[in-house]
Amino acid sequence: MASSTTGDGVSEAQTGKKSKKTKNQVDESELLTVPDGWKEATFTKDDNPRGLLEESSFATLFPKYREAYLKECWPLVEKALEDAHVKATLDLIEGSITVCTTKKTYDPYAIVRARDLIKLLARSVPFEQAVRILQDDMACDIIKIGTLVRNRERFVKRRQRLIGPKGSTLKALELLTNCYVMVQGNTVSALGPYNGLKEVRKVVMDTMKNIHPIYNIKTLMIKQELFKDPDLRMQSWERFLPKFRHKNLAKRREPKKKSAKKEYTPFPPAQPESTVDKELATGEFFLRESVKKRKKMEEIKVKQAEALTKKQEERNKAFIPPKEKPLMNKTNKAPTESKLDIEAIKEKVKKAKTKKLGAPPVSPAPPTIKTAGKKKKSKTKNKG
Repeated sequence: MASSTTGDGVSEAQTGKKSKKTKNQVDESELLTVPDGWKEATFTKDDNPRGLLEESSFATLFPKYREAYLKECWPLVEKALEDAHVKATLDLIEGSITVCTTKKTYDPYAIVRARDLIKLLARSVPFEQAVRILQDDMACDIIKIGTLVRNRERFVKRRQRLIGPKGSTLKALELLTNCYVMVQGNTVSALGPYNGLKEVRKVVMDTMKNIHPIYNIKTLMIKQELFKDPDLRMQSWERFLPKFRHKNLAKRREPKKKSAKKEYTPFPPAQPESTVDKELATGEFFLRESVKKRKKMEEIKVKQAEALTKKQEERNKAFIPPKEKPLMNKTNKAPTESKLDIEAIKEKVKKAKTKKLGAPPVSPAPPTIKTAGKKKKSKTKNKG
């Protein structure tokens, strides 16, 4: 059958294909998003009317300082676990808590929740918060941070950084993740929904790796705002999230002389050749002793001759005169020659010719008459 065409010339088959594609796209987008207010159906006794086949139990130890608190809240713990048909026992002598299933227990996951409850109670989580683990939409995560930092002082500083001044950083983390976070000793106990626990673990691990928690808190705040916009749910959020760089971490200075690493070989290095092996390789081993001695003497003489030549060269170095520097540069000679006055030199030569060799020096000129008269007057005055 030929496909009928519409007024615009588009076939009905093509329009049908387009409508199918749009339907598939809508279905995929609907599957990816969870409708608001949706909750998983609770596990009831009708789902497992016969109960459990075997009894299972879990036990945990608690420190001595938790004994007084557990005594006070133990009736409440027993009452909360009775609703799930789980039996709990507190042993103060051994310092342990045990939970086990009963014949009435129908939910197989109830014993796992009870195990998490006693773990949280042993790690200083208050009962009011620990009881929430018995709900279906709640989970817990105990993060061990004691072995992440070797230096004890550094570990205490980073743990305090996670808590913040007056617990402000921890409170902000709880509000953004909807989780209860308890920092105690070498562990961090978190209680809340699965998505929140994932974020809490990331913040805690980054803080212990010397990344400040404020950076992760800032990203969580931006994500919370972006989640409210329905148009951005199916888009990438990388353009909105901040990218923090490590400014303080400088590159390691590379050494000037790099030593190349030798390739690893499981075999040990070969043994060095002995004198006998070397003589066998050269053929000296089979020579006579007289020939060997003659060769050794020749080698010694050659070495002595080389040493003598070196010593003689060193001695001769003392007799080699050093290179003298010129008094005047060639560039300065030309202008001095041009400045010489030839006529002045001629006059000096004439004066030298007129002088007689060995003549006495010229006497000073005799005093004038005026000076002699003055001297006579002065003598006559002295006589009078």
